[in-house]
Amino acid sequence: MIYQLLGDIGRKSLLFFKHITNFTYLVKDALFWIFIAPFKGKNIPWQNTAKQMVKVGVDSIPIVTIITFFVGLIIAMQSAYQLERFGALIYVADLVAVSITRELGPLITAIIITGRSGSAIAAELGTMKVYEEIDALSTMGINPVKFLVVPRFLALAVMVPCLTLLADLMGIAGGFTLATTALNLDFVRFFYQTVNALALKDLATGLTKSFFFALIIAGMGCYQGFIVKGGAEGVGKATTQSVVTSIFLIIMADMVFTAIFFSTF
Repeated sequence: MIYQLLGDIGRKSLLFFKHITNFTYLVKDALFWIFIAPFKGKNIPWQNTAKQMVKVGVDSIPIVTIITFFVGLIIAMQSAYQLERFGALIYVADLVAVSITRELGPLITAIIITGRSGSAIAAELGTMKVYEEIDALSTMGINPVKFLVVPRFLALAVMVPCLTLLADLMGIAGGFTLATTALNLDFVRFFYQTVNALALKDLATGLTKSFFFALIIAGMGCYQGFIVKGGAEGVGKATTQSVVTSIFLIIMADMVFTAIFFSTF
């Protein structure tokens, strides 16, 4: 019994490190095509990148806008419940603005994009893998990483921070809406309180997180799509694994960056 348990642990550990190694190679190849290959006369597929930007960014605007607006409302309601006891309702502006820009804006945006676009990337590439379209690209002399992975990396790296800015704005707007209606706070006073509460480091913290969240989403979605096996069932498993792993890594990265920024600032 003990030998079987140790064997299972060993096999799973080896599989885990194999995935880490292969994932690292994929990210390294993508970074090579983005930062080094253009200086060697190898162009980035900008047309595919633009299409992915529309899929990842523009098409995600409605859902990101609505969800973050409601999150701002919720934060304002929950903070007002406590601050009202001390006659400090005006500090709802501080709490909403800082929590949205530093933490909830980039985190919620990343989770939304993971569920919406990260899963789509894994499913799309996984389907191509099942139907041997990726092998066909290699046969035609087209590098799959350059043609499939790089556009998705660039699209997410650009659009996720942009969506995070939109999420910050809509979250603050949600708190502002509740404060000026249900809480009867003055418009001008709430606005200036928000401006005074925010600092450039708050925005920089959120955008830095969102950039690395984007790399996690793109890398994991592409990797899971590339290793699909077993037909349609394998595509479904890879899609689920992509979302679950991406969210786990996003939370871990968020904790690390929060600790770094906390000790720095």
